Amino acid sequence: MTPLPPALTALLDAQGVDAARSRRVLAALSDGGWWTSRELVRGTAVAHRLVEAVLTALGDDLRRDGDRCRLADPAPYESFAEPPLADPVQHLAGAHPRAAAELERLVAEAPPPRTDLDHVAATPETALRRAALLAGRFALSGRRLLCVGDHDLTSLAATLVQRDAEAVVVDIDERMLDYIDTAAARLGLPVRCHFADLRLGLPPAVRGRADLVFTDPPYTPEGVELFVRRGLEGLADPDHGRVLLAYGASETTPALLARTQSRLTRLNLAFEAIWPDFNRYLGAEAIGAASDLYVLRPTSRTPAGAEGREAARIYSQGAHARESAGGLADSAVTELLDRTSAGTLVGAWPSWARPDARRIRLATWLAAPAGPEAGTSPGGALVDLTGGWDALLERVLLAAPAGDVHVVVPSGAAQVRDAVGQNAVRAAVGTRYELRFLRGFPDPRHTVVAARYRAADPGDAPGTRLLRHCQDRAHGSVAAVLREGLIRVAAGLGRPINKKQARTRVAAAAPWLSGHTLLDLPLHRVAALPGLTADLVAELPAA
Repeated sequence: MTPLPPALTALLDAQGVDAARSRRVLAALSDGGWWTSRELVRGTAVAHRLVEAVLTALGDDLRRDGDRCRLADPAPYESFAEPPLADPVQHLAGAHPRAAAELERLVAEAPPPRTDLDHVAATPETALRRAALLAGRFALSGRRLLCVGDHDLTSLAATLVQRDAEAVVVDIDERMLDYIDTAAARLGLPVRCHFADLRLGLPPAVRGRADLVFTDPPYTPEGVELFVRRGLEGLADPDHGRVLLAYGASETTPALLARTQSRLTRLNLAFEAIWPDFNRYLGAEAIGAASDLYVLRPTSRTPAGAEGREAARIYSQGAHARESAGGLADSAVTELLDRTSAGTLVGAWPSWARPDARRIRLATWLAAPAGPEAGTSPGGALVDLTGGWDALLERVLLAAPAGDVHVVVPSGAAQVRDAVGQNAVRAAVGTRYELRFLRGFPDPRHTVVAARYRAADPGDAPGTRLLRHCQDRAHGSVAAVLREGLIRVAAGLGRPINKKQARTRVAAAAPWLSGHTLLDLPLHRVAALPGLTADLVAELPAA
């Protein structure tokens, strides 16, 4: 038998029992075909760093052609091609060919991943295998699955496989919420989407309502802990619920894995099962394009959730990252305070900034009405959304009490960097505010959105008055507020309706409103409200 290269033998010997991963790479190469490093990573679930170490150790036994490589003589390596471990759910996933075909399409057409949110798309096969596991291991029929973040479309996969289950998605990515909503409507799937910045908690209608939770969070210790906590916050019955967690770390960084697992242990969660390399991705080669699947079971000592920490940086890249400086420089804070004279400061302002001003945490501003004094105090309110909070711009304006507001956001934020984004903000809050976008103020990195409050105009069209009624009550249930406003507008037009009639009309016109406030309603649904309110008024009975 031809001996292996000495460098390869030394590498395998040094790895000991952990050499099984390197052997998987050699098994893949033993087919004699051409492989790129990326293909080897995805095909074997071995981290890119280790794949490259194996290729280097092969020395002259390896032939290269650009970024491709193959063995000069596969025969000495055929003994490495041992049967792999059995897949725990492949036999179940194979029973759903229609769901598999639909998921191929859904994943292919989904919005591209956002690196600032640590997105890496899971393969269609992974989405299907997750659904097969959920339906096979748990009594999912008639139950509710909460997806804490869902860029992998697990909600759609689960309801494709278990048609009588329900899924609820909470996510900060408006593109994904729109995509999932649209796909669910097309396929007739019971999936509901809520906007949420998970650092600030779950929307009220989502808390304590789920039977099962799935999450594939950012792979930082902080990100994993936060998303799992939100999952616990969403469970209706922690004694019988589970949180399924996709989490991966390179085999070369066991200390990072230990730090993350220690956070789960401090939550007093039982590790009911861990399936290695269960999830496969179209990227993430640093961790082998794969992650493990954890089944976490709450115990009597597991907390039900936790308050969001406004300073939490949970991602590995972008403005949300731990390494990101974020926030406003002291000189920028000084200029803003001098120029706006705001009497209320919202967000993470330094303690020295205008000590006599009223201070409100961002989470508090969004959770409940701040009171009229927050908006009508001299200079109005000044809100800091720098450092990774810019996705909340529209909600911050909708949550504001009557009065002027100035909001500071990064100049690169989608809502302010061009006319398209600015017009979308105007469409969302235009009945309440006249907006100006002051780019480069207080410095080129930032833009101030100056929102001048517009008093309600009795001369507005009835549909506009109904919309304004809703926007002035953004913390309330949209369906309930809309019913109340419809009754008022109808009475003012001399075309009265009662509560039952209003409830029936709103439910028929917009069944997707149930359980939402304006602050967790995805923006594509917010954009539909002007047409909805106009239609509701137009369909009132004749006077």
